[in-house]
Amino acid sequence: MASSAVVNASPLIFMANGQCFDLLRIAANTIVMPAAVANEIQRRGPEDLTFRAVRRATWLVAVDDPPVPSLIQSWDLGPGESAVLAWAHANPGTEAIVDDLAARRCAATLGIPVRGTLGLVLLAKRRGIIAQARPVLEKMVHSGMYLSDRLLKEVLAIVGE
Repeated sequence: MASSAVVNASPLIFMANGQCFDLLRIAANTIVMPAAVANEIQRRGPEDLTFRAVRRATWLVAVDDPPVPSLIQSWDLGPGESAVLAWAHANPGTEAIVDDLAARRCAATLGIPVRGTLGLVLLAKRRGIIAQARPVLEKMVHSGMYLSDRLLKEVLAIVGE
């Protein structure tokens, strides 16, 4: 487990919609959410599951957006992804929790540890926090997360399902 992690909006949304928001806590002792991400979630409105989950999550630490280095700016990512990677870059050892492929590639280029929503669910299964990954992933897929059938089968095979 990393000592700290910084999370983007899509993992927050998928975990809330998959009814497993608290699984985010397995990523690190401290989980931060930059202002750009918080703003994106707040725009969803108080009736939204993610909005409500973020409000209840006393363990999720809201932080100001850090300055985004030009190297990250050159990737032309969204404001949330840029803020997440800038935070992780400025705080070495922090794991970035992002799903966006370009953001993951940028993180790899910068040597930032990265994990996505899928990785969190698989980690929870490996640690015995959840009995099965399939129902969690299926809830996420039904609520908008894209996973190809092939990828779903591959990752479930990894954890013996």
